[in-house]
Amino acid sequence: MIQGRTLHPGTATGEPIRLTAPLSFWGGTDEHGRIVDAHHPQRGAVLTGRILLMESGRGSSSASSVLAEQIRARTAPAAIILTRPDPIIPLGALVAAELYNLNLPVVVAPYDDIPDHALVHIDATPARATITWTTA
Repeated sequence: MIQGRTLHPGTATGEPIRLTAPLSFWGGTDEHGRIVDAHHPQRGAVLTGRILLMESGRGSSSASSVLAEQIRARTAPAAIILTRPDPIIPLGALVAAELYNLNLPVVVAPYDDIPDHALVHIDATPARATITWTTA
């Protein structure tokens, strides 16, 4: 179990995807939740429904609107765990919560101990985030 800091509340369960480089949702992903940034080492990976593990976001403030639209279209990750706070990503989650009543948890926590082939569960309240997992 890992405790973290909630940037946007919510609950989610999914398989993790660990990015080796920061990602901007604006220009870095398509409407299907696939990484399309030509320079990203994990180009082609699909984020939809997965627990996204990455150091931080990268790029434009427009990334928040792209993330909000992916949340609405249900092509966004199920949750995002960052190792460093990023103001743009939780803003996208906040906009989706306000406009569409859909919550995507965004938390800051160390994630090195999360196995790649686990089922990860996040319970992020305003007070704290709890991350647990099970392996087969």
